[in-house]
Amino acid sequence: MNYIKLLNAAFLKFYSDDRLNPSHISLYMALFQEWNSSRFADDFFVSRRDIMQASKIGSKSTYHRCVTDLHSWNYLTYYPSNNPYKGSKIKMSLIETSDEPVTGRYNPKLEQVAEQYRPGNEPITGQYHPILEQVVDSHRPISGQALVSYINNTKQLKHNKTPKGCQAVFDFFIENSFSADEGKKFFEYYETRNWQTSNGKEIRDWRSLATNWMERAAVFNEEKKTNNNALSQIKDNLRTTKSKDYGQPL
Repeated sequence: MNYIKLLNAAFLKFYSDDRLNPSHISLYMALFQEWNSSRFADDFFVSRRDIMQASKIGSKSTYHRCVTDLHSWNYLTYYPSNNPYKGSKIKMSLIETSDEPVTGRYNPKLEQVAEQYRPGNEPITGQYHPILEQVVDSHRPISGQALVSYINNTKQLKHNKTPKGCQAVFDFFIENSFSADEGKKFFEYYETRNWQTSNGKEIRDWRSLATNWMERAAVFNEEKKTNNNALSQIKDNLRTTKSKDYGQPL
């Protein structure tokens, strides 16, 4: 299998999949590297702790949510393991690639990202290096510099700054396995602040902000559940019966 072709195909799919957030992509890249280390085996076993460290995901709930999402969206097949001494099994899905020449379909953005994850970062002889030449368009010109469409870029930035109504926020939270009530809290919180950060700057991408909100909410809910269980246990230990028989000898 061709490492670069598989990675380029993955990033091309990431670009058009609005369901993904940075945690999904970080987790996929960590699993992709494990797949590469196993010489692209049909399936391989992973340790949750190692994958969380490699993907920089600090919450167990975020890890399980992301790997379940990637499974349901056909990026991979996840076989969880209940055995603490045996890791979960992963089967990576083969994203469609093509053996056709890259002429006319070259995407320098994807190649630049793939270059960062290539083991050793050895130079690829004879291939275009995007760092040495500035090309922003999705098609590489035969000669000269590509023209940049600032109109499309501006529209995309405006679309990502603020959501198109509260329903868009509700749908985004539901798609990420959160309730619409949590989405309502997020929308009302930033709506009253005119979609600005605490230092008065405009929000660049509300989806990224919502993702961070959900991750913090997951950690908070998990800690709250743990504290409630501990408090309940303390109350059970302190609870005494009100009916006592003082007539019995000691």
